[in-house]
Amino acid sequence: MLHSYLTTARRNLAKNKLYTGINVFGLALGMACTLLIGLWVKDELSYNHYLSGADQIYFVRTNSTNRNTGEVGTGDVTPGPLQNALSKDVPEVAAAVKINPWMELLVKVGENGAKEKGYYATDDFFRVFQLPAVKGNPQAALAQTNQVIISKKLADKYFPGADALGKTLQLDNDKFYVVGAVLKDLPATSTLKFDWLVNWKEQEQPWQKTWGNSSFLTYVRLAPNTTAAQAEPGMKDIYKRYTDPQNTNVPIIQPITDVYLYGDYKMGKPAGGRIEYVRVFSIVAGFLLLIACINFMNLATARSATRAREVGVRKVVGAYRSALVGQFLSESVLTSMMAAVLALAAVWLALPVFNELFGKHLALDLTEPALWAGIAALTLLTGLMAGSYPALFLSGLKPVKILKGKLQFGSGPALFRRVLVTFQFALSIFLIVGMLAVGTQMQYLRSKHLGLDRDNVVYLPLEGNVAQGAKMEAFRQEVMRQPSVVSATATGMLPVNIQSSSGDLTWPGKDPNLQTTVTAMTVGADFVRTMNIQLVDGRDFRPGSAADTSAYLINEAAARLMGEKNPVGKQIKFWKGNGPVIGVMKDFHMSSLHQAITPLVLTYIPENSAYLLVKTRAGQTEQALTALKKVARDFNPDYPFNYHFLDEEYEGLYRSERQVHTLVDYFGVLAILISCLGLFGLAAFTAEQRTKEIGVRKVLGASVSNIVTLLSSDFLKLVLIALVLASPVAWWALSSWLGTFAYSTALSWWIFALAGVSATAIALFTVSFQAIKAAWLNPVTSLRSE
Repeated sequence: MLHSYLTTARRNLAKNKLYTGINVFGLALGMACTLLIGLWVKDELSYNHYLSGADQIYFVRTNSTNRNTGEVGTGDVTPGPLQNALSKDVPEVAAAVKINPWMELLVKVGENGAKEKGYYATDDFFRVFQLPAVKGNPQAALAQTNQVIISKKLADKYFPGADALGKTLQLDNDKFYVVGAVLKDLPATSTLKFDWLVNWKEQEQPWQKTWGNSSFLTYVRLAPNTTAAQAEPGMKDIYKRYTDPQNTNVPIIQPITDVYLYGDYKMGKPAGGRIEYVRVFSIVAGFLLLIACINFMNLATARSATRAREVGVRKVVGAYRSALVGQFLSESVLTSMMAAVLALAAVWLALPVFNELFGKHLALDLTEPALWAGIAALTLLTGLMAGSYPALFLSGLKPVKILKGKLQFGSGPALFRRVLVTFQFALSIFLIVGMLAVGTQMQYLRSKHLGLDRDNVVYLPLEGNVAQGAKMEAFRQEVMRQPSVVSATATGMLPVNIQSSSGDLTWPGKDPNLQTTVTAMTVGADFVRTMNIQLVDGRDFRPGSAADTSAYLINEAAARLMGEKNPVGKQIKFWKGNGPVIGVMKDFHMSSLHQAITPLVLTYIPENSAYLLVKTRAGQTEQALTALKKVARDFNPDYPFNYHFLDEEYEGLYRSERQVHTLVDYFGVLAILISCLGLFGLAAFTAEQRTKEIGVRKVLGASVSNIVTLLSSDFLKLVLIALVLASPVAWWALSSWLGTFAYSTALSWWIFALAGVSATAIALFTVSFQAIKAAWLNPVTSLRSE
């Protein structure tokens, strides 16, 4: 019986090549998009699951409650002493580790050297992260301050064809370390990113031991059979015990497997992050597949009259309804199978471009049973979903009425088709609105003035000879002497992404109940001038000024926090002790526009700088880079010249948003294309069914424009209904997305108007092709054939 079903299905599909082609191509596009998004979603959900005992590893964050407003902020970075306090005071914590946010340092073996990413980590790193080793004992190696642990990739790079264990490499052009262990390379789905690891003590400084400076990442492994709910109560009062009884900071822990997906917190609770994009594009994948299936249903129900006699004859000769359902479903499943082959080929061709666009390493592993199981399930689901309504509808027709020629379908099938077309275009309009709104927000992010000038600013890492002291200032001065350079300043962090915070700010008359968590950064001279930040009052730090070493620059938000309208000259206490405020900067954005501007305190500690920011003259970037390269080689010959542009760093803050923009654009266009395929087929069938009517109308004097209007108007009405239905949903969804930004563009009416005009124009163009073709047909020919 199955063989008979497939043979009949193959003949029917071959007989109706146009409709078969439309169905196969439409389903293939929908399935290809679903497969691509499915691979992406699987990759997103797999982050950190490779870790042994991942369910017991947690990332430590800090909740900070503002006693005045009750608002709770959540920070990613923690103070240095917290790691030891957690290990000592919380019985549920089996091990704790702190690392600095990854850094790039020069790794050299002989004359072979390059910048490599790595961490300084405390001794318990490998008790928390039980990473597999290729060679050596990582835990024992990390306990030694003269040893380094490297990845296999680094071992192959610097010791090709040799055993790296016991070999020596130079780090940061400063110290030599013996390779104590080689680790298996971390997968791409790891939030830990490092190729070398050195004991924390090798770079520890006094300021890292204070509770007032939060600059480090802390992780814990809980004891077996222990949950976060059991561990967190013991952490609640740690800040109060070690700092101030009034301190409202509280450590919270997040599963390591959630860190990548749930990066946003509100009122101390996870509030989303990349998981939102995973959900959105899972829904988009479902929409695309549904749109493709709707095409199949529409064409199948539209052509039901042509299949009715076949159903009647089959029933008369004894076919059961179940057999007819099986016949029609076999046709849809066979169509789905052909589409699946095309979809696999399309995914295989698209993956390299997809990976490049989204920074992924996705692959079609045809040896993986799970992949084939997924493809088989998708094929079967698509076939059943696409063919279910036509199969049930056609198999239910009465044979007597069919064979007597009295079959009347009524308004049911036509209404069903209209509902499907409306729903299909509502989804397409939703995606068009998304394309326009996300694109508008991305343009807003690019053009938004941050309160500082990120254009024509190059930053160089300060390392080696120019990392500190007089050499750093001499290097800066030499850079500033170049004709193509306007100004230069040293900073501890990049001003468009300041991650450090502190609770150390106090001033005379401060309310003891007022919490003072502020953003903080160390800078050198000429910071304000280099970044073109507006000074509301006061002055910038001066080069070589001994007095400025105990002075501070603050922003307007910090002045408001202090309740001072004119804070210049007032004394505050911060990292360098008591000192005057010498200037107030106009508020500028120091992180992504997802976050509101916070109080900021700048401290003049040039020797604690990691970057040199160089403002180049407009139009002279190439000359400036050439000059910078020469100066860098003169001062730092052992290090390769390395530079980046500050505006690229700012763009990097919105990597997820750019990916969303690209995904919405690509899949929005594909959704429209799939919808147009279905509309094209439906219009072709409608024109074919109304050939006699069109001939009669033309004989009676109807013009081509009259015929085109007649055939197009019904479809255009459905598109307008779709616009009305899609707009409120799109408004809600996009308002929620824009709400994740502290600063965003308005969701304007013109976006919906343009989406409606676009959808109408696309539908009109698609339908008009068939309408014009039918209108130009010679009425004598069409009436003679009747």
